[in-house]
Amino acid sequence: HVQLVESGGGLVQPGESLRLSCVASGITFSRHDMSWVRQAPGKEVEWVAGITSLPSLFRAAPYADSVKGRFTISRDNAKNTLYLQLTSLKTDDTAMYYCARSPWYDPAVRGQGTQVTVS
Repeated sequence: HVQLVESGGGLVQPGESLRLSCVASGITFSRHDMSWVRQAPGKEVEWVAGITSLPSLFRAAPYADSVKGRFTISRDNAKNTLYLQLTSLKTDDTAMYYCARSPWYDPAVRGQGTQVTVS
């Protein structure tokens, strides 16, 4: 069955960085567009960033305005792994972070999440 397993979250101070990872199994990872989404306590799920199955060097990945310039999404298809580099973290970035296949808004296509707390 399909599994997406996130890791790399933690408790950090404002301005610090984290690198999240998501290892996929049970799917042909290289054929799937992927996203990172997050959910803060009491708020709806927010799309953060997306990356196509075969990223282009000539087309930047899309990001939510709230993270543009601070977060970087990438993938290693040989390792079935999706990454999210978080820099210049703010308290507003505190949330559970999930990797997701398409469609990202479907909870059934997300992993269990990794908690990021900025305080």
